[in-house]
Amino acid sequence: METQNYSNHKKFYAPHHFVYLPALMVLQIFGIYKAFSDDSNALTWILFSVVIFLILYLAIMVRQHYALELQDRMVRLEFKQRYFELFGQRSDEVESRLKFDQIAALRFTYDDEFKELLYRALHESISGNDIKKSIKKWRPDHHRV
Repeated sequence: METQNYSNHKKFYAPHHFVYLPALMVLQIFGIYKAFSDDSNALTWILFSVVIFLILYLAIMVRQHYALELQDRMVRLEFKQRYFELFGQRSDEVESRLKFDQIAALRFTYDDEFKELLYRALHESISGNDIKKSIKKWRPDHHRV
């Protein structure tokens, strides 16, 4: 497996991202084209295009929403556990001062960098993206959704 870092940490699900969604996009474009070029059935093609759009919208939003909500909860729990292991105290006050993107970015750090970048996140308000870019030794996460 390839070493994970900032430039390759995004994950795709091939059937969804490269088959299903592109097929819906093609159908959407085809429906819009036919709505303007087939005057006798324009209303049918408009309805077709609206239905395809709704299916496309739902396919993107529902898949992402459920997976991301669950992943966000797990990332927060992981942060709480890690903070407790490193500092021996609850993380409630610290967690409330961080944005989610900062918490999520910190999970790609090993313990020594975690402490340093957590300090910077709290005192310099660096963004999650800046935290990721600052990581010297990337701690991969191959189990993300």
